[in-house]
Amino acid sequence: MKAGSCLCGAVKYTFEEPARPIIACHCIQCRKQTGSFMHSTAVDNDKFNIVESRGLKWYRASDTASRGFCGECGSNLFWKPDKGNYTSFTAGSIDGATGLSIEGHIYCGFKGDYYAIPKEGYQRKEWES
Repeated sequence: MKAGSCLCGAVKYTFEEPARPIIACHCIQCRKQTGSFMHSTAVDNDKFNIVESRGLKWYRASDTASRGFCGECGSNLFWKPDKGNYTSFTAGSIDGATGLSIEGHIYCGFKGDYYAIPKEGYQRKEWES
């Protein structure tokens, strides 16, 4: 079992390993929310548990998903689709070493002009747009 939290501790979660390898998302929503691009992993909902939710706020980001963040410190934490049995969470919010690595990049066509995506980041071409 691993744990994670926001910066101030008002939102905490646990998850059972293994988690999905990290995917870097360059979509406009992720860039707006993080200031760069989102590095996230995911597990099935039955392996994910929010253990402290006092600061948790959800933002309806689209007609297919919501984004969770801490309303106290502003930490970006979760992405949850309406359909699908998983929760994505930011790799940086995991406590300690993650043991994970970036598997690929998605929505590369929307990346910022201030950084480059390494060639090996294009492994997951079916997710590009």
